[in-house]
Amino acid sequence: MEKALYDRDFLVWIEKTVEELKAQNFAALDLEHLIDEVESLGKREKRELKSRLITLFEHLLKRHYVPMPECYRGWDVTIRRTQSKLKDLLADSPSLSHLLEEIYLDCYQEAIANMQLEYDVKFPQDYPFLSPPQNLLN
Repeated sequence: MEKALYDRDFLVWIEKTVEELKAQNFAALDLEHLIDEVESLGKREKRELKSRLITLFEHLLKRHYVPMPECYRGWDVTIRRTQSKLKDLLADSPSLSHLLEEIYLDCYQEAIANMQLEYDVKFPQDYPFLSPPQNLLN
């Protein structure tokens, strides 16, 4: 397969790569780019886990520490939606559970930093929620 196709039209490159894989025509594959794309899939899953976890923490912090009852319903909806998406992500890639254990405290600190920019509220610096973090998904 022409390697320049990857740079010219990514979608066509994907379609041709799938065709070559299905035909088991491995010699025609653009292996360099295929390897890069497969590696990036794992990185994307990790970024999504981190992003969703930060969002969950931000909304849990707002819900528990920001006295704005008129906003609670929206924050509750975001919490539930984010919990659901995190469950789906972990169901699709159970090995991410180990990463969740490794990053949740850093994600919590990032969420606190974000919330302190937005609200003039004293948020707890120490992690106040149930441990392990999988408990937050219920």
